[in-house]
This record gives sequence, C-alpha cells and structure tokens, in this order.
Amino acid sequence: MHRLKKPRSLLGFTLIELLVALVILGFLASVVGPKVMKFVAGAKSDTARLQVEDLAAALDMYSLEVGGYPSQDQGLESLIEKPAGVVGWNGPYLRKKVIPKDPWGNEYHYVYPGENGAFDLYSLGADNRPGGDKDNADIESWK
Repeated sequence: MHRLKKPRSLLGFTLIELLVALVILGFLASVVGPKVMKFVAGAKSDTARLQVEDLAAALDMYSLEVGGYPSQDQGLESLIEKPAGVVGWNGPYLRKKVIPKDPWGNEYHYVYPGENGAFDLYSLGADNRPGGDKDNADIESWK
C-alpha cells in the first residue's frame, strides 16, 4: 500500500514553534505594558483637570444667576438641585444632572469661601491624600 504524504503546511505548528511565539508575546507585553499604563495614568489626571474646569464653570454660571456661589453646606449639589431659599436659580447647571466623582472614584472637594479664590475646588489625586506627585498629585481649580 502506498500512503499519501500530507504536505508540511497541513500538519500545524510544533510545540517548539508555539513556545517561541508565546515567549515573543510575553516579551512584547513586558516592554509595551508599562508604557501603556503610564498613558492611562496621565489620562486620569487630564480627566480630573477637565472635570474641575467644568465644575468651576458651572459654579461661575450659578454665581452669575444667583448672585453668589453656593455655601459650604449647599455644596456642589446646588448645581443640580435648587437649594431652599435661593432666588434666581435656573439650573441644573450640569448636563448629566449628577455630580461626577473624580477618575479614582473619590468626591471632589468644594470649599467656600476659598483660600485661593472665591471658592476652592480640587481632587486629591489617586492616593486621596493632600500633596503627592504624578498620579497622586492634587488637581486644583486655582492652578
């Protein structure tokens, strides 16, 4: 009997070829992974900066219509719900009617009257503690 010989291309990959491919993929992941994570961390800080600017703009609009910024007790909630006794409120001042959390899941801090301006609005960064650098740096409305 004569057996038909299959061409090598139909037999598939050898175990060695698969292991070499996995080693190459692992090497690429170890080189590229940290670079990608650095960009993700920077994106969170940029997002926090943009959110602080949006909230500050909403507070300015509130101030123009009401005649002053929300009190410390009224807080940022006054941007989406009319505080009791406020005249001239024409909100909500945020499109989504929700006070966003910072990209790390923490509340933004609002202080009125502010020490650095009419109000202080800030995020404490990834570590949720004052100070820090890189991803842990504070994002502040006055800087």
